Amino acid sequence: MAVDVVSEIEIARPRREVAAYAADPDNATAWYENIKAVDWQSARPLAAGARLAFVARFLGRRLAYTYEVAEHEPGERFVMRTAQGPFPMETTYTWQDAGENATRMTLRNRGEPSGLAKLSAPMVAAAMRRANRKDLARLKAILERD
Repeated sequence: MAVDVVSEIEIARPRREVAAYAADPDNATAWYENIKAVDWQSARPLAAGARLAFVARFLGRRLAYTYEVAEHEPGERFVMRTAQGPFPMETTYTWQDAGENATRMTLRNRGEPSGLAKLSAPMVAAAMRRANRKDLARLKAILERD
């Protein structure tokens, strides 16, 4: 069973501001509750092919994985895929205008667990959905604070 979780939120900030903040790996620990560290494995700036090592806690476990940036269209779309780690995952952010000075951000996580991990896919998807909603709410709070 594949895991495919899509979450959205509307943020009262211009798209370019929301996208610039959300796509910057250096901000990930501020708005993702479960991400504890991000380490650039390639030179800046952020671009397709860049590699980023993440350390997270999810479902009570420490996870270390490396994402590779697959697409980066500033203000439009940002896609990362795991280059290594516990299970193959793709994370996609998209941004759309949602009225004057407002943005609709979509966060999608999808992956295909294998082996015994397939059995836990429904539980992982539900936990991921809850975490994504909380993370997007935290992002909204940070960006609307000013």
